[in-house]
Amino acid sequence: MSDLVTTVLHLPEFGPGLHELTSHVEEWCHHQSMTTGLLTLFLPHTSASLLIQENADPDVLLDLQSCFARLAPQASHYHHAQEGPDDMPAHIRAALTQTHLSIPLLEGELALGTWQGIYLFEHREHAHQRKLHLHLAGV
Repeated sequence: MSDLVTTVLHLPEFGPGLHELTSHVEEWCHHQSMTTGLLTLFLPHTSASLLIQENADPDVLLDLQSCFARLAPQASHYHHAQEGPDDMPAHIRAALTQTHLSIPLLEGELALGTWQGIYLFEHREHAHQRKLHLHLAGV
């Protein structure tokens, strides 16, 4: 029979960019009694996203941010502008990425690759507090 545990992490206010969450997620998993399972992370926001990305070379994160700034620039040509010039680009960037991840738990550890980390990608220009739902099913 499998077990199921859930929680909501209330993250600190992050400004724009990629913010590594790996240690927060791993710490929570280590406090659970499971050794094998599947962790689902869900971010209930439309202007931020989740990524698994390289955590060794910080230039990767800078290049990702530059790429997304070119793909969805702040501009005045968006119809949706009630929440400021950074809101619609943030929605586009979130649509191009994802708001959920699934990561296997094997022998009590997240099955991330050597250079992989879990990141919150804050797309807004001002700091926002975000919630992250964690859902672990396994044995």
